[in-house]
Amino acid sequence: MDQMTMIAVIVGVLVLAAAVWFGLQRKRSGELRQRYGPEYERTVNEVGDKRRAESELVKRQERVEKLDIRPLSAEQRYSSTLQWRTVQTRFVDDPKGAVTEADRLVEDVMKLRGYPVAEFDQRAADLSVHHPRVVENYRAARDIAQRHRRGAATTEDLRQAMVHYRGLFEDLLEDREHEGEREVAAARRDGRAVERTVERNATRDDDRLEIPVKRAGERVGERDIRNDREVRP
Repeated sequence: MDQMTMIAVIVGVLVLAAAVWFGLQRKRSGELRQRYGPEYERTVNEVGDKRRAESELVKRQERVEKLDIRPLSAEQRYSSTLQWRTVQTRFVDDPKGAVTEADRLVEDVMKLRGYPVAEFDQRAADLSVHHPRVVENYRAARDIAQRHRRGAATTEDLRQAMVHYRGLFEDLLEDREHEGEREVAAARRDGRAVERTVERNATRDDDRLEIPVKRAGERVGERDIRNDREVRP
């Protein structure tokens, strides 16, 4: 192989490697954008660099996968729902107190589900992995709650905070963290059900195809095996 051919081969390999790398990067970007929704754009704008922002989103996912996130029991769901109704009713007479209680109740549900709640920014980042559509509402509600403590929030602001908290609260009641696992399990159950149905149908078909063995001259139903023709009365 001469030098020019060698250079051409090396250049071709480099071009192919670059194409594969860019393809993988594009695929990862698409998957992250689909998974995080508005949170993807927010993180990119906040970090200021697309590649670094995507690395941050991947790290969030890896962190949350190590947490022991669990669904609420039926009793916990019922109790939490009753508490929310009480908080929502309280808003009519005590908007400020209701918002404070709503914030506390959301934290309580997160604790029940296994989310760490020590620092708000980390809490929001953890939630964004499986609850990306409502995490921005959580930030907005938290901001209103903090302005309320400084006496800078109006009643309309507090009403909006309650709407945000309700959206997050309702989303937390759902076990979105294990949706993929449930889909896989359901697909397996459906597959096994199809297999059982096929087996039953095959067995019935075999039974229908099974013809009793008779001696020549004997009649099977309305047929004469000897002549293999219908026996007419």
